[in-house]
Amino acid sequence: MKILIINKFLYPKGGDAISSLNTGELLKSKGHNVIFWGMKDSLNPFYQYQDYFVSNIEYNQLQSFKEKISATLNILYSFEAKRKVEDLIRKIKPDIAHLNNFAHQLSPSILDVFTKYKIPTIMTMRDYKLVCPSYSMFSDGKPCEKCKAGKYYWCFFKKCTKNSYAKSLLNVMEMYLHHQILHLYDLIDIFISPSVFLKNKLKEMGFKKEIVYLPNLINIKDYIPNYNLDGRTLCYFGRFSREKGLVILLEAIKGIDISLKIIGDGPVKKDLELRAKSLGLKNVSFLAHKSGEELKKEIISSMAVILPSECYENNPRIVLEAFALGKPVIGSRIGGIPELVQNGETGLTFEPGNVEDLKNKIEYLIRNPDKISEMGRNARKFVEENFNPEKHYQDLMKIYQMAREKCK
Repeated sequence: MKILIINKFLYPKGGDAISSLNTGELLKSKGHNVIFWGMKDSLNPFYQYQDYFVSNIEYNQLQSFKEKISATLNILYSFEAKRKVEDLIRKIKPDIAHLNNFAHQLSPSILDVFTKYKIPTIMTMRDYKLVCPSYSMFSDGKPCEKCKAGKYYWCFFKKCTKNSYAKSLLNVMEMYLHHQILHLYDLIDIFISPSVFLKNKLKEMGFKKEIVYLPNLINIKDYIPNYNLDGRTLCYFGRFSREKGLVILLEAIKGIDISLKIIGDGPVKKDLELRAKSLGLKNVSFLAHKSGEELKKEIISSMAVILPSECYENNPRIVLEAFALGKPVIGSRIGGIPELVQNGETGLTFEPGNVEDLKNKIEYLIRNPDKISEMGRNARKFVEENFNPEKHYQDLMKIYQMAREKCK
């Protein structure tokens, strides 16, 4: 089968890109002809059809008025993306298109091209963009469902997009254009949700298209677990942003005789460093973004990984990677996290935003080192059984077949 995998970023920039790339590599290993398509970037590896990629757009670095107008129009409808993906389709003639994160840089302008050429189309949902203009369903420091039933205008009133009326208005216009005027997302045959929570939440928000549950995969063979306790260290790795609950984590760790490593980068990094300083935390260190073996070493040397999110997480890779390395996770009871972190079995859960509850869970681990190893082994077994590549492949093939049947 010739499969077109689409994601705007085609290097390991974040969970959506990593999962998209992993899916493509899995399909290749099963003998399928996989073609990647997305945005040009200096960090991309070489791709066979990279000449068909769209021009690189970095919205935070736009300078001139002309650049900003052009980028704005591309978010609403990218004629370049539509033209280039059609040229690619004519050349490679794919049997199926598997979309992931393509909003803004690629835009849904590409969707009617697949319909034109009668190509079955699947979309794996990596966030809440289909029902939330700002994609996160998070506003004013807490989960937000104001845009339920297509009331996207709330994004403007609440300045949900980077606290800007202008950027929020653009996202509102985008949602009304794509969903209620052009109905472009109606052209997708089947939507995949990596978490049961996301699937149910989209239904609650008024999304009516067919959604099939299929969690992310993790290549178990690439992760060698370590159940030993080499010290008293906890770690968080990922994006530094308001919704990740890192301020709560800093407050919870105060007064506990344990080290905390916070690994990554993001818009609130400086604020977090100042907060740690104001709290007098000597046991917290901020490390730059790490990946691959370097990141694995940090996880393995930790007692557990902490995910203190205050937003509706989907199927976070931070949990899957920790589990694969034999480490339990302390995670907040929100979004898709409790589907993975089973309290007392694969880790511990706490009430999101509750400093004392999180502190109690950390202290519980310190008092019960035997439970750390036990939960780590349970966590490893959990991902082996539920998120292994073979199971993912078999389930994905069934979804592809469903989509092909729809297009007959």
